[in-house]
Amino acid sequence: MNEIDQVIQLLSRLPGLGPRSARRAALHLINRREGLMRPLAAALTQAADAIAICEICGNLDTVDPCSICTDPRRDGATVCVVEQVADLWALERAGSFKGRYHVLGGVLSAIDGVGPEDLNIASLIQRCEGGGVSEVILATNLTVDGQTTAHYITDRLSAASVTITRLAHGVPVGGELDYLDDGTLSAALQARQALPS
Repeated sequence: MNEIDQVIQLLSRLPGLGPRSARRAALHLINRREGLMRPLAAALTQAADAIAICEICGNLDTVDPCSICTDPRRDGATVCVVEQVADLWALERAGSFKGRYHVLGGVLSAIDGVGPEDLNIASLIQRCEGGGVSEVILATNLTVDGQTTAHYITDRLSAASVTITRLAHGVPVGGELDYLDDGTLSAALQARQALPS
């Protein structure tokens, strides 16, 4: 296998890139070797050496503990539990959460053989039992495995003196009822709130 084929094969392993898209991306990089390909290769090498997993929350950063866990402006008493780092990044993009996070590294799944010991749950329990945490926000996905994981964490935290909340779900901002699926509509009806008078 030559170098070009190797680049194409590696690019095709990225999410959202099939073989055809990988070939187009490889050609784009090759045509811009000096301006894009070499700087990208250098940045990837530096990132591979610098990236660490935060020992407190499981976030990816270039420092350990991560910049979120060490930021004194963030509320350490509120911890948002997410499945993956991508979920943490999505919440950070929204810019409305000012607490800290805990990344599970996946969800419980009997089919895939993922049990509690395979996830970052034990350290979450330790964080909550160690004091300083007053609220845990469960932000797992609304899948069967996400719901199972949320229930498991709720059970495990029952002895800790923390309030456990769940992200609201239902009608998205700007959403039209006619285009929503039945599950979303049911969840929205169950999570309805009174309007202030």
